[in-house]
Amino acid sequence: MCRWFAYVSANEECLLEDVLITPAHSLAKQVHEHYLPKLLAHDPNEITTEHEVTARNRLFNVDGFGVAWYTPAREDFGQCAGPRPALYKCAQPPLHDTNFRSLCGNTATKACFAHIRAATATPIVSVNNHPFVFGRHTFMHNGVVESFIEISRDMCKLMDNDSYANITGSTDSEHFAALYITYLTEGKGKSSWEQQYSVMKMRDAMKKAVKTVVELQKSKLGDKCEANSLNIATTDGCVLFAMRFRNHAREQPPSLYFSTTAGVTMNSKYPDHPDGKENPRAYMKPEEHGSHVIVASEPSTYKPKEWNLIEKNHCIMVETDGTVKVEEITYPAELNSVARGGL
Repeated sequence: MCRWFAYVSANEECLLEDVLITPAHSLAKQVHEHYLPKLLAHDPNEITTEHEVTARNRLFNVDGFGVAWYTPAREDFGQCAGPRPALYKCAQPPLHDTNFRSLCGNTATKACFAHIRAATATPIVSVNNHPFVFGRHTFMHNGVVESFIEISRDMCKLMDNDSYANITGSTDSEHFAALYITYLTEGKGKSSWEQQYSVMKMRDAMKKAVKTVVELQKSKLGDKCEANSLNIATTDGCVLFAMRFRNHAREQPPSLYFSTTAGVTMNSKYPDHPDGKENPRAYMKPEEHGSHVIVASEPSTYKPKEWNLIEKNHCIMVETDGTVKVEEITYPAELNSVARGGL
């Protein structure tokens, strides 16, 4: 599976280098290495848990990367209201790309999405790398939409024309994103992508997209359809919705954590360091740091207490003022599917 990192704050920029490169366990280094605290402890007696952790979290993520960061540039030139995402993608591992290093060392933002990819059945090309952008809305996914080939044409029929036309790659994730955007905007097309929507409406559109996918799978494959892993994040640069989901009665989705304090540890303006080292560049006090939320596949600081595991089939919603709500995602039992191998 892939790995991703999301940061959002109303009043505190992060330097991309600080959050994506500097930590010993930054996203850029999760290509080969993984750190999964608290993941087994929630269900120590489940015999398949350790296998699930290995199967869904410990692959090499060497098939490219992407980063979207929100910038006020277009707003400053009178072209829109609010920040819009800039996007950079490459089909090689991030630390092999000198352009990525330069970009991160010179870019600060109040909202960013970053993703490293472990390809499944689609080509290793930059257009297949996350995040995916629809106007001011950005989307990324870790997991898999099972039986995607069997349901993809039916998914496309449910999209509005602009959402379908915005698909440039061939992944299940980008198609799911287009379906989600169709539901979020009620199929009103490209102009509606520039609008903001409440985080509750984002949640409802995401749940509707999940329900649609599972129902299509069951209509095509019946009881043989396999469970989906859907660790998804979406933002408009101001609010954020993310979820950790798998429609199986016992199995776990890939890992997902959140933090409301790790941004201080990963900001070189402030004391401390993500690896516990000295930080001679610090010139601000920790209490001066603004409110923020990080959601990530894996923690990237040396302090486990900074990170909270998002439980299976739960979502996190972040409002414009930084208010955080974690909520269970409920769904009918008949939408559960089998694991690979039919169990």
